[in-house]
Order: sequence, then structure tokens, then C-alpha cells
Amino acid sequence: MMRVFLKQKYLYLMVLPGLILVFIFKYLPMYGVIIAFKDYNVFAGVFESKWVGLRWFRLFLDNPMALRVFKNTLLLGLYNLVFAFPLPIILALLLNELKIEWIKRTIQSITYLPYFISVIIIVGMLKELASLNGLFNQVLSLFNIEAMNFFGRPEFFRTLFIGSGIWQNLGWGTILYLAALTNIDPALYEAAHMDGAGRFRKIVHITLPGMAGTIVILLILAIGNMLEADFQRVLLMYNPVIYSTADIVGTYVYREGLESARFSYATAVGLMVSVISFVLLLAVNQISRRYSENSLW
Repeated sequence: MMRVFLKQKYLYLMVLPGLILVFIFKYLPMYGVIIAFKDYNVFAGVFESKWVGLRWFRLFLDNPMALRVFKNTLLLGLYNLVFAFPLPIILALLLNELKIEWIKRTIQSITYLPYFISVIIIVGMLKELASLNGLFNQVLSLFNIEAMNFFGRPEFFRTLFIGSGIWQNLGWGTILYLAALTNIDPALYEAAHMDGAGRFRKIVHITLPGMAGTIVILLILAIGNMLEADFQRVLLMYNPVIYSTADIVGTYVYREGLESARFSYATAVGLMVSVISFVLLLAVNQISRRYSENSLW
């Protein structure tokens, strides 16, 4: 063990700064979750505040808002799985079939570029496109449809949210799958061609199985993060008029914790969601390990 460590010591040194940052910003603050079981007082401090047990958890579960924020969060996660998750796979398969390299590289660059743009800018661009004088309403005017305020109507929020996520992350996901495709032995395609297999059969029997490991791992992570919807994007896109579909657990915790200073209550809600997400991740990983050869651990 020591021999392996000494042989790869420079690799461990390269990883060390990242591990230190994760420890400082992810693990050290975890002691603060105990305020979910206390009536936290800023002046008394974390350890001197009064214990209240599960009071804040019961209070949240009895709150009519709980059902709404959980429903909205879960629906956004499900829609993301159904619509956003498969698209990078499909695009990677299409690009893999392209033989003209410059077209392939151009499409990759165009789809990957939004990933480097800040979410704030992406949402700002989306709001301009969806404004009363924006592109969306200009297109609707061609069909004699009256202009509408997309960000003021609850029924459009989920479409705008999922669409903007696809716009920004499609290229990044595609690169992950294209990288997985490089591990497939070209001899398999040649053998399939000799056996008379067409493109579709090659995709079904060679390409997709070659991508299966990456697909399963990313699917497990996506399911584990279903209740951790893109908080920053939602916060930038939502407003009180569309709370009925846009208000998620993250934004609810933000309002209760930072705006209303109910720190213990907000911590309890956040802890509850984190525990549910962790259990969900464990369950999906166990199912994947049982029925396939791929899992996180």
C-alpha cells in the first residue's frame, strides 16, 4: 500500500487541495444541522440554544405549503428525467453517425457554448426572448395570437425551466457520452458490417451497450438529485405570481431561512429533503447493482 502511495504521490498531491476545500465547505459546516432540532437563537449560539426535538419537522409536515413545494420539486425532477436526460444521449448517437468532421465539430461547439455562460445571463436572455416584445411573442403574432407574459403565467414556468436547462446543459451531457463512445472497439463495427448489420442494428447492439455504463451512472445521480432542483435557476426565474408551480423546496427554505430568519425551521426542511434524496440514491444504486453491472459503489 505504501509503495503504491509513494509511486503515485504527485497524483495524490494534485487531489489534496480539492479534498481540503470539500472538507472545509462541505463537512465542517455539517455540525450546524443540529439547529434543526433546536430553537436556535443567534445570541445563544448553536450549542446553547434550547432543544425542541422534532418540532420543526412536524410543523413543516402540518403546513399546507409542504405538499405544494414537494409536488413542484418532484415534478421538475421528473420532467427533467423524461425530457432533458435522454436528449444528450440522442445527440451523441446522431453526432457519432456523422462522417463529416467539420459539421460534427460545429454542432458540438454550438451546443456546448451555453454551458460556459452564467445561469444569470441565460435566464436574462430567456426573459428577453419571452418578453411582450420578445421573439416568442413575435412568432405568436405571425399566427395572430395575442402577446402574453410568459413569466407571469404559472402554466409556462415548467416548460421555460426545463427548456432553459436543456439549452444550457445539452452540449456538456453530449460530450460525456461521446467520450464514452471512444472506448468502443472499432473492430466491433467492422464485424457487424461484415455480418450485414445496418446503422440501426449497430446502434442497438454495439453503441448503446457501449454507453450503458455512463448512462446508468448519470441516471442514478440524476434520480438522486430529483429533489435538489436547480435552485439558482428557479430563484432567478420565479416570482410570487407563479408560486403555484415555481415554488420548490429550495426557494421555500431560502425564504424561510434568510428572509424570515427562521433558521431552525429552514434547516429542518433542508435536512429532511437531503435525507430523502440520500435514501433515494441508495435505493436506486442498489437496484442498479442487482439488475446490471453498473453502480456507484
